[in-house]
Amino acid sequence: MSGGILVFGGNRGTGLEVCRLLAARGEHVTACVRPSADARELDSLGVATCRGDVLDPVSVAAAFASGPFRAVIDTVGGKRGEPRPDNAGTRNLVDAAAGAGVRRFIFVTAIGCGDSRGAVGPRVIEFLGPVLDEKTLGEDYLRGSGLDWTILRPGGMTHDPASGTAIRTEDRMAMGVINRADLARLVVECLDDPATVGRIYHTIDPAITQAAPLQRGEALPGGPVR
Repeated sequence: MSGGILVFGGNRGTGLEVCRLLAARGEHVTACVRPSADARELDSLGVATCRGDVLDPVSVAAAFASGPFRAVIDTVGGKRGEPRPDNAGTRNLVDAAAGAGVRRFIFVTAIGCGDSRGAVGPRVIEFLGPVLDEKTLGEDYLRGSGLDWTILRPGGMTHDPASGTAIRTEDRMAMGVINRADLARLVVECLDDPATVGRIYHTIDPAITQAAPLQRGEALPGGPVR
C-alpha cells in the first residue's frame, strides 16, 4: 500500500513512540507539530515535520496536502490552561482526512470515554470528566465519518520502557496502566490489521498490577485538568 503516515502529536509521549516505531521499519512518516514544538528528536529519527495546530483547519488541511498519505494517527493531547483539542481538533482532522481521501484513521483517547465510563473511579470523573466528555464527542464524530477508523483507549500511562506484555481488549470494563512505548506498538499493530477497522479497544498492561493514581483515589498533581 503506497503513501506515508501522518501523525499528529508526534513530538512527545505516545506520538513520538509511534513515530519511532514507524521510522524504524522504514515508513515515510510526517509529524505535524505545533509551531513552537521542539522537533529535534523527530529530526534525529528521520521523520519529516510540518507545523500546525489541530484547532486551525487551514494548517490541518496544509498538513494533509504536504504529501501522499495512506493513514493518519491522532495522539494529540492537551495542556492545562489551553483550549482542549479533543473534540474541535478531532473534527478538523476527520474533515481534512475525508477531504484528502485519507481513509485510515487511528485515534488515541482514554478509558472513561463513551461506553467505558463505568470502568473508571470517582476521582477520574472528578478530575478528568470534562476532558473525557470532549474526547467522547471526538470519538462520536469519527465513528460517524465513514472513515476506516480504530479507537484505542489507554488507562493510566507511564514513560517506562516497553514491557511487551500490553494488550488490547474490547472489554469496556477493563482498566489499568500501560507504558506509552507499548501503546505505540498496539497503535502500529492496528495500522497493519484491517480487522481492527470499526473497533474500539481498551489498552492495558496486565503485568502492571498497580492502579493509576486517580483510579486509586489519589488527587492529580497540580489540580484538575481543565
